[in-house]
Amino acid sequence: MAKHIKLYHGSDKIVEYPELGKGSAQNDYGQGFYCTAHFQLACEWASKNEAVNGYANEYVLDFSGLKVLDLSDPAYNILNWITLLIQNRTFPSTSPISEQAKQYLLANFSVDISGYDVIKGYRADDSYFSFARDFVNNTISVQQLAKAMKLGKLGIQYMLRTEKAFANLTYVGAQEVDSTVYHAKYLNRDLKAKSDYKKSKVNLTIDSNELYVLDIIRGGIKNGDPRL
Repeated sequence: MAKHIKLYHGSDKIVEYPELGKGSAQNDYGQGFYCTAHFQLACEWASKNEAVNGYANEYVLDFSGLKVLDLSDPAYNILNWITLLIQNRTFPSTSPISEQAKQYLLANFSVDISGYDVIKGYRADDSYFSFARDFVNNTISVQQLAKAMKLGKLGIQYMLRTEKAFANLTYVGAQEVDSTVYHAKYLNRDLKAKSDYKKSKVNLTIDSNELYVLDIIRGGIKNGDPRL
């Protein structure tokens, strides 16, 4: 990982001084400051409200001395990401299987984030969240879930969660975003992911080598298992 990285935060306001302890505790990885390395994505995230122009706030993060949890590292798998979502976001159970799956994932795939300053991983927009929900409901396999996560090209997000991380973040400036342009792009990106996902489910074939959440539970599969 580069020593310094340019990051953007899409918002309905200029955020010159991000504050620790602000934001919802029910975001993907809990309470923290969420950014992306992609300017276009920040513009879209700033345009959730079509009627109000937002801002793409630009920063530089110095990774010196920071401990980073990179969920895209081979040491982790997609189930570690899902388990973080279950811990932080509202994840309603719609069947006995989904409730059992949640409890099994929490018991066997949780990652202790307490020692990390920054978390890097997928951003769970509506489409991504629906993919995760289907997996927990035993509708798709873990292999199909991994493929689905690439459909929307929603990118990787960085979440700053400690005083040390905030101290290493330098504000560069903010660019106003035309929400009449980027709101449509924001919606279209998510809609395309959902559309591609529906098409993939129509052509879905059951592979005996693929693992559904029920297989994972019955097989006693845990973090680091070579079958994943």
